[in-house]
This record gives sequence, structure tokens and C-alpha cells, in this order.
Amino acid sequence: MLRPTPFRIFSVLLCCLWLQADLVAENELVKVESRAIASTDISGLVREATPLPEGHATPPSELIDGVTSASGQAFILGLTHLAGDEYGILTYHAITDTWVLAGRNQLDAAPTSVQPIDRGFLVTTDDPSSPVALELVQIKKSLPVIDWVMIVGYLLAMLGVGWYCYNREKRSAGSTTDYFLAGRDVPWWAAGLSLYATGTSAISFIAIPALSFRTDWLYLSQQCIGVFGLLIVAYKIIPVIRRLNLISIYTYLETRFHPSIRLMASALTILFQLVGRLSIVLYLPALAIASVTGADVVMCIVLMGIVTTLYTLVGGMKAVIWTDVIQVFVMVGGALFAIGYVIAGVDGGVGEIISITSANDKAHLFDFSWDFATPTVWAIILVVLTDVPTWPKEQIMMQRVLATRDDKQARSSVLMLAAAVIPGSFLFYSIGTALYAFYKSNPERLNPLIDTDATFPVFIAAELPMGITGLIIAGLFAASMSTLSSGLNSVATLTSIDFYERLAKNASQKTSLKLAYAVTILSGIISTAVAVLFTFFDIKSMFDAMLQLTAILGGGFAGTYALGLFTKRATWQGALLGTAASVAVALMLRTVISPILLNPAAIAACMIVGYGASYLFPAPKQNLDGLTIFSVRSKPTESP
Repeated sequence: MLRPTPFRIFSVLLCCLWLQADLVAENELVKVESRAIASTDISGLVREATPLPEGHATPPSELIDGVTSASGQAFILGLTHLAGDEYGILTYHAITDTWVLAGRNQLDAAPTSVQPIDRGFLVTTDDPSSPVALELVQIKKSLPVIDWVMIVGYLLAMLGVGWYCYNREKRSAGSTTDYFLAGRDVPWWAAGLSLYATGTSAISFIAIPALSFRTDWLYLSQQCIGVFGLLIVAYKIIPVIRRLNLISIYTYLETRFHPSIRLMASALTILFQLVGRLSIVLYLPALAIASVTGADVVMCIVLMGIVTTLYTLVGGMKAVIWTDVIQVFVMVGGALFAIGYVIAGVDGGVGEIISITSANDKAHLFDFSWDFATPTVWAIILVVLTDVPTWPKEQIMMQRVLATRDDKQARSSVLMLAAAVIPGSFLFYSIGTALYAFYKSNPERLNPLIDTDATFPVFIAAELPMGITGLIIAGLFAASMSTLSSGLNSVATLTSIDFYERLAKNASQKTSLKLAYAVTILSGIISTAVAVLFTFFDIKSMFDAMLQLTAILGGGFAGTYALGLFTKRATWQGALLGTAASVAVALMLRTVISPILLNPAAIAACMIVGYGASYLFPAPKQNLDGLTIFSVRSKPTESP
């Protein structure tokens, strides 16, 4: 009897997605379909009209009754009379300011009234008892076999690395240090590339191109200015943390403040990972795969959740880091090929792209105004000033730093991240800008039924040649799997180290590892379920949603790190009050200021309230040697 190995389970799941996708007929992007509507159903179909923006481009033909209807996040539809009994649906794309005739169909009689419905119009003729719905319908392609071979081959290779490390782990001592920190034997360059891969994820591969396609490069200034902050982190903060020889980064908060601070920070991090970061990382690639293959997005989320949970379960930190290294090259290579193909698709190449983007101010990088509703330079500086003293807050990132051999290599890993982050970020922002120029020049090739976040994945599916599409989607998987596997591993680490080993009277490493395996599975289930919930909401920008969740759930314990590392007077009671103030400020300001300013505001609230409130309580009595930047230990403490 065959054993149900991860490879066999994975192959069955992929076949389900493959078969479901192949049922979709191959055709163009969209067409107009007509269907008769019962008069009793009219009230449930009619939507409010969506007005065209001021200064919009003139439509190629007159819209009937001036009625418009929304489609996706950036399209507005209009009905027009073509000739005879033929009527067409025009699509206006608000981002590129272009009109296209999306499709046409026939009506038996001239319309007497037109009402907007979802993705089309309800047309009433001389016979009011027989209204007709004219709707845009998306027709998707299934991926060719060669693309599926590329995708499946890549994912099986990643599972192979995880399975190999799992078998090695079973033959070794199987300690928590081996499983959670790869035996503290990871070279600095691998840890640095893993830091970059983990911080990139599907949010960079999908949401950032969508962001620069939709707006400009203002958010890129955060990476440009933030590199200077990484230098301070590498030389001032990393030595303090690395020489404590931690497994959970939140152990520091217990040593510096109180056990309650450690448990609170760890719990908030777990909550943030499960309902925020991991769910978004699942949702975005699933949205992309659904757009590419024609499969149902919910089914894609569930399958991706199962596959990635399985991959993480059999791995451990050693597998996560080394697959990250591979995934960086796959991801960046795919992105480079994609942008090259976009450039080739624009008449005039790079010169024309620069001309189009300059005319529309799409490469705007630095904003020196005082408008705090946008990511200005001053807002970015505030972000960096609050991010630097709170950098150790990320267990998912610090686990790589802690997995290096010594504090010198830990510092070098952060410097490696600093060297990679600007060219990597520039690449993904450039993709979105190049896509803007491509679709500005070729508006008929933009699918009017997609959300903006799916722009890059749909370009991959519709424009790239066979085989290459599979490689680029493998790069998308690489971006997603890196962050998702890291997040699941960090949740398992925190649960085992901060809760089980901290609270259990007779904790054992064997039981701790078993708990980690169980938590990995449970975390995969929860994050998958939350990702499915995202499909029921119209989220305009997943990037902005991510920033808001980071501020609400992460601003408080991030501020406690700044209080601990950069002050000697802060107390645990003050830190708790500061955390409460942080959550309150984030909730109050989430719709008032730019999302990029929300996290600095939350952190600042924690630091100001926490430090001020600390004077209401007695000063700390414990020895702070090695716990602040004012006194770094000369030698690391003994490893746990």
C-alpha cells in the first residue's frame, strides 16, 4: 500500500486545480451576453450609477441616456448604439483614462430605458414585461500543460527540500534550537537573502506593481530612506539582541519588563499573522491563480493553504531559509523577464514608457509637501524613525538573524538585506509603471472585469508565451511560499516557546516540537479560512489594508521594544498602558491619515504614553546590563 507522503497528497491537490481549470474554454478576454429578466427580479439587479470622473477622456461614441455602471475597482461601463440592432458596451478605465469597445450584442427593439446593473445594463424596450440584461462575461484561458509542468516541478522541488530537511531532523537530536533556528548555523548571506525573501512575499509581487500601476512611486521612498535605518539596526540594535541568544524574540520583553508583556506581544503577533499577514499572502496569489487559470478563487485559497501548510510542516527553519534562497532567484528572475516583455510590448520601448509615465507623473518618488494624507518625505522619515528602534519586533525576521552563527554574521545578514532591498523594490515598482504604459498604449488588452490587484497576474496569463507563464507563476509561488512558510513557522515557534515552555511546569523539547507541528496545521487552517473571508469584501488595496492591520495589532508591542532598548526608566506598567494607547490611536486614525503614517502614530503613542506613565510607578529595579543600547554585553549568553 502506498504511503500518503506529502508529494502524493500534493500531486492529488494540484490535479484537482488542473482539471478544474481545463474545463474553461479558451477564448478572448470578455464578451457581451444578453439574457431575459423576469420583471420580479428587476429590483434586486439594479445598482446606483457610477459617475465618470471630471476631465475624463471623450468616449468614442455617445452613451445611451448617459447611464454608467461600475465594473471591478477601476472600470466604468457605458451602453452605446453601434448600427442597426447592434448595441455595444464601452469600458472606461479610470487609471489610464482610456475607452474601449469591450463587446457587442443585438436587441430586438430600441431601448426605452437603461438602468445600471452589476457589470452591465438592464435594458427595457417597447415591451416592459420583457427586460433584457446586457452583461460583460469574462472568458478565461486554461493554462497549457507545459506551464503546469513548470509550476508543479518547481513546487515539488521546494517540497523536496522541506522533506529532505525533515528526514535529517528526525535523524538528529531534534531540539527546538535545531527546528526553530536551524541549529544556529546559517551563513550570513543565506540569512540575508532569506530576510529579503520573507519581507517581499506576494504583497511585493502583486500588490506593489498594482500600487504603482494605480498611483505612483511615493511608497518606494520608504525603502530609499529606510536603508539608512537598517545601518543603525545592524550596528546598534542587532548586537544587543543577538548576544542574548534567544529563540523567541519576545523573551527579551520578559527580561526587560515583565512576563505579561512577553505574553501580550507574542499573542498579538500570532493574531496579526493569522488574521492579517498570512491571510493576505494566501489571498493575493490565489486571486492571481484564479485570474490566470479560470479556477474558483476560494478553491485556489484552500488548495494553496493545504499545500503551503504541508510544505512548512515537513520543513523547519533550515528548510525555510534554504528554500528562501532558491526562491529569491526564481522570483527576481521571473520579475526581470516580465518587465522585459512589457517593455517589448510598448512601441518605442523604454523611451516611450518614460515619456508616458512622465506625462502622467507616474514615477513621482519624493513628495515634500505637508499633506499628511499622502506618503510624503516627512511621513517616511517618521516611519523610519519609529521603525529603527522597533526593528526587533518581527519574530518572522529576527528568527533569521538569530539563526546565524554569531553576532558578526547576524549584523552582516542585515547589511545583506540593505543591499538587496532598493534594487528589489525598484524592480517591482517598475513593473507597475511599465504596465501602466503598456495598457495606456494598448487599452483593448486590459480585462475590464478584473480588480486592480490582479493586473500583473492577468498580464502574465494573457501576454506571456507558453512555458514562460508557468515560470513567472512559479516566481509568484516563490514569493508567497517564502512569507507564508516563515509565518507559519514563527507562529509555531511563539506558541511552543512563549506559551508552552514558559507556562508548563514540566516542559520537554519533545512535547514542544509536537505542539509546533500541531500549531502549524491549525495556523494553516485559520489563515486559510480568513483568506476565504477576504473574497467577500471589496478591498481597494491589499497594501493599504496590510498597513492598517500592522498598526492596529503591531504598534503597541513595537513601541515596547523602543521603550526597552532606548530608555532605562520605562516600566512594565507603563508599557501596558502605552500598548492600550497605541491600539486606541490606530483605530481612531485609520480613516483620517495616510496608511503609511498609521503605524508611526501607533508606535509614537505607545512610546509617549508608555514613558510618561512609567513615572507613575517605581523605577525598574532589575539589572539592565545588556538589555539597552547603552550597555551591550561583550559576550553572548549561554544558548538555551
